[in-house]
Amino acid sequence: MKNLTKDWIFMADRDLSAAEILSKDDYPLTNIVVFHCQQAIEKYLKAFLVENDIPIIKTHDLVRLNKIIQKIKKLDIDREKLALVNDVYSESRYPAEMGLLPDGMPTNKYAKEFIEYAKEIKTIINNEISK
Repeated sequence: MKNLTKDWIFMADRDLSAAEILSKDDYPLTNIVVFHCQQAIEKYLKAFLVENDIPIIKTHDLVRLNKIIQKIKKLDIDREKLALVNDVYSESRYPAEMGLLPDGMPTNKYAKEFIEYAKEIKTIINNEISK
């Protein structure tokens, strides 16, 4: 594995750890949990690109990154969940415009689902880059 790939994985793991820690608080900061989940997934996807000698584009768009990846290798990434994380990520950072979130904040259920999905992406990417 390339050193730069390891760096992307390291940073993604830190985002995932932050999400897990923040989700366990008595008053979970669900919008920040969702943010860190999106950031972790983004970094795992970029690690795959780096490992496969594909230039990193400056984007936070998970759907766009996944399209690039799928041209290289068909990975079993749930596109609907990816799109949801992508959409809720924006709403978790800024005042709600799209109406996806009740009361403008992700629920605990969303936060926990996003953590589990980030772990799925981590497993998929780690399995691919460790071959």
